[in-house]
Amino acid sequence: MQKLVGAATVVALGVLVVFALVVAPADALQGDAQRLMYVHVPAAWLAYLAFFVTALCSALWLWRRTRSTTWDLLAGASAEVGVVFTALTLVLGSLWGRPIWGTWWEWDARLTTTAVLFFLYLGYLALRRLGGTVDQRAKRSAIAALIAFVDVPVVHFSVTWWETLHQDATVFNPDLDVQIRGSMAFTLVWSVVAFTLLYGALVWYRFVLADLEEGRDERELEAAIAERIRTSSTPPEAVTV
Repeated sequence: MQKLVGAATVVALGVLVVFALVVAPADALQGDAQRLMYVHVPAAWLAYLAFFVTALCSALWLWRRTRSTTWDLLAGASAEVGVVFTALTLVLGSLWGRPIWGTWWEWDARLTTTAVLFFLYLGYLALRRLGGTVDQRAKRSAIAALIAFVDVPVVHFSVTWWETLHQDATVFNPDLDVQIRGSMAFTLVWSVVAFTLLYGALVWYRFVLADLEEGRDERELEAAIAERIRTSSTPPEAVTV
């Protein structure tokens, strides 16, 4: 299954490169700079998706009926991938903004709230590294994830709620009026599909690694406890004078 998903991801990304650079035409106003959209938009979509999965898994861990270490590990894996794609969103947005806006960065509502989202989940990942038992880590991380997720809809609707330099949503705008058509529309949709496959593959690999790390830590703890019990139960050697 892993190999199948990995192969599908590679093929999808290869097709995306061809469509984004060759098939889809340059934008009438923005020229070739607009081609960054085929990476910037899916990266932003995956940030939303990754943090939604983190929040959902966190809620499932907090609910006693579904509580499982699996949900905690999956939440952490998804958050790590989400942080990477959020950073990519910010970098690509700056590269796109430079030729269009004439500046690398503006304290625009969309940019600022996205930067806040990035640092919120960096804090979440740092929180996971603190000491404590598995349950203590999972509980504090789950609560932090649900709080941080509040910023996701703020990021998405920031272009609607405030006057911003950033353009309105191309597809999911309030009027549901799609602003892109033809081969450009197909390429954009394909980019979202390809990047979603990439997200799935990365989260799966990171989850498997986290599960192995968790098992290793448990084995090391059990070995340390067993060694402590063994040494404490061994009678001291008799001392002769």
